[in-house]
Amino acid sequence: MFTIKSALAKVFARSVRKSVLKWANNPIETQNAVFKHLMEEAQNTQFGKDHDFRNIKSHSDFVSRVPVRDYEELKPYVERVVAGEPDILWKGKPLYFAKTSGTTSGSKYIPLTKESMPTHVEAARNAILMYIAETGNSEFVNGKMIFLQGSPILKEQNGIQLGRLSGIVAHFVPKYLQKNRMPSWETNCIEDWETKVEAIVAETLPENMTVISGIPSWVQMYFERIHEKTGKKVGEVFKNFNLFIFGGVNYEPYRAKFESLIGRKVDSIELYPASEGFFAYQDQQNQKGMLLQLNSGIFYEFIKADEFFDEHPKRMTISDVELRTNYVMIISSTAGLWAYNIGDTVEFTSLKPYRVIVSGRIKHFISAFGEHVIGKEVEQALHEAIEGSNVQVSEFTVAPQINPSSGLPYHEWFIEFENEPDNLSQLAERIEMSLQKQNSYYLDLIQGKVLQPLKISRVKKNGFQDYMKSIGKLGGQNKLPRLSNDRNIADTLTKQNLTK
Repeated sequence: MFTIKSALAKVFARSVRKSVLKWANNPIETQNAVFKHLMEEAQNTQFGKDHDFRNIKSHSDFVSRVPVRDYEELKPYVERVVAGEPDILWKGKPLYFAKTSGTTSGSKYIPLTKESMPTHVEAARNAILMYIAETGNSEFVNGKMIFLQGSPILKEQNGIQLGRLSGIVAHFVPKYLQKNRMPSWETNCIEDWETKVEAIVAETLPENMTVISGIPSWVQMYFERIHEKTGKKVGEVFKNFNLFIFGGVNYEPYRAKFESLIGRKVDSIELYPASEGFFAYQDQQNQKGMLLQLNSGIFYEFIKADEFFDEHPKRMTISDVELRTNYVMIISSTAGLWAYNIGDTVEFTSLKPYRVIVSGRIKHFISAFGEHVIGKEVEQALHEAIEGSNVQVSEFTVAPQINPSSGLPYHEWFIEFENEPDNLSQLAERIEMSLQKQNSYYLDLIQGKVLQPLKISRVKKNGFQDYMKSIGKLGGQNKLPRLSNDRNIADTLTKQNLTK
């Protein structure tokens, strides 16, 4: 349906696309400008003085003065910012702290500054506008859009607002989207995720929903509730729903399940947001990977994942990276994060322009025997194993079984099926073949009789939701790790009787 709003969206989209292409086609110059800006703006902060930013003129100078740090190592500076001290990591005080639950650090407080906050909003907006510019589809702007997110209720601590990133971003929804946006403020403020989903279902069922956005596992929960309430496919309930926006995890393991719940295919846009920065978004429907945001006040470095734990691994800029190599991504930004290890690993799918996929977490892998299996490999193996079949997977995670009751050790796959395979052993064999093909270290261990082939343990329906609820991480931005190098998750699933 033609409206002035949809027509203006197309004009705005073409303008934004032109500006995006300008920096994307000049990546080295763009990153050099970001680096120079960061050094100049932060040289009088405490961190800048401690690391001699005034005399840093090149990337090699930066490497020699600023070591790579994770949150724990940066924490002494962060604690001073949390205490209300200005000019510590960035000029003045941050506007917000995005509070996240770290797996090893407890609660983490990630600063969002006057300079960094707008880049989160702009990247999310541009992802949608780039889609409009490419496809010409702008009719969805006339309908309702839902963003499944955390509560927007914020607390104040020493003059700084504190909350979840998705809740903070809710305060920055543009005025022209306010009438279209769902759920209501009151519903968004509900803390209990299950109660919140029920309220969202009640609010959205009568509406003309055209865009749905969120982490796939939690959107799936919303879709399932709609199906239970109506007995219809989501695509029947929302006839004009034609755009799914997601981030946080790989969509492929969920795709078949989603298409079954929706009843038809819909376009999708993948995002790569994090509390530390909005790093990338899918800029073309027919291209694999997401456009790396090189002009968003973030300077990127990359370390080869298989060298990361060496004593002095090489730190590369975008000019040094190669395709099909697993890198740990290191960032420095206008949020006051310096040579900061966000914990993600990425691979480049394109160098003109620079596009990435998230391949896993540097701490989420299995290398109990030296195999170093990563998230991308297990997701690809499962995708290949079920492709073309009627098998549907709701969720899964993998852990090492180091001390089996008999036989050699193995990788144990915990899978919650929507549609179970007729033959579980055959599915395990297909996953095994793909994994051996992708990972030569794993293949060597199988052939060397160090490991036996993987085994699958079935998880009860909604078992992973029950697990996440039991550890207080149901909903919001919380994600189930694909891989663990220990059996903490595996043992909890077993103890809670969530397997069958």
